[in-house]
Amino acid sequence: MPNIQFEGTFTAIVTPFKDDADKSIDWDSYDRLVHAQLDAKIDGIVPCGTTGESPTLDHEEHIEVIRRTVKIAKGKSIVLAGAGSNSTREAIALSRAAERAGADAVMVVVPYYNRPSQEGLLEHFVAVAASVRCPVMIYNIPGRTGMDLAAATLAKIAERAPNVVATKEATGNVLRTQEIVRKMGSRMSVLSGDDGLTLPMISVGARGVISVTANVYPAAVRHATRLALDGKFDDARRAHFALMPVHEVMFIEASPGPVKAALAHKGFIQETVRGPLTTITAPSRAKVKETLVAYDGDRA
Repeated sequence: MPNIQFEGTFTAIVTPFKDDADKSIDWDSYDRLVHAQLDAKIDGIVPCGTTGESPTLDHEEHIEVIRRTVKIAKGKSIVLAGAGSNSTREAIALSRAAERAGADAVMVVVPYYNRPSQEGLLEHFVAVAASVRCPVMIYNIPGRTGMDLAAATLAKIAERAPNVVATKEATGNVLRTQEIVRKMGSRMSVLSGDDGLTLPMISVGARGVISVTANVYPAAVRHATRLALDGKFDDARRAHFALMPVHEVMFIEASPGPVKAALAHKGFIQETVRGPLTTITAPSRAKVKETLVAYDGDRA
């Protein structure tokens, strides 16, 4: 298993679509986004996560997004590919395909909709991890999946699956991070799944963030995260507080609508999202623009 350091800022990168009948993937815009992340020296790129609208990608598109990311970013940034499903067989197939496509690691979300028991979650993640040789990150986001992976279950998974080495915690609960770090120490790297909680989570032992805001401001998010990891908490707090209005507006409506509006404002992509999502409303779009202008003005 490759020795990968899950630390710093990882960008949950969007998948840009064209404003055509099929809402096809805009590969040229995607390439520009990835290059912008590399120019900012981002620590990792996460294609095909929730922010990448993975539920709306067919399997061929899903793997091609990963393959494209690897082609551009391999050796320059960690490629952590989203590969989860509410079917264990499908999660295994996606994880194997992501590994074959060259991803450095895979991120596997807690199964959604079918509401398995903690024992079911244990068996699911052990089976997926056993199917690949690369490192595996678990993605716990109960607000979207309807299931919360308990810290005790995570510890059991780690005992049986040595390549499960990290977890993205999007529980909104800093105490959960504290519990995992206290029980598992360096055995399990915890990354924040909420931009607004990165600083407090790092203060109790998290090692970084998988960020939505970093799509728009990769260097700024990376800087704020690194300050916290280096223990420079006064400076980290100032950088974190400056970014908070941006973090908040990224979820003014269902993600990734707001971040796509922000990237469109910056000239990177079109706002297009795939159904059942819709582009954000005019008042929300105005708020996104206002927030970005204010943040850019403060940095000028």
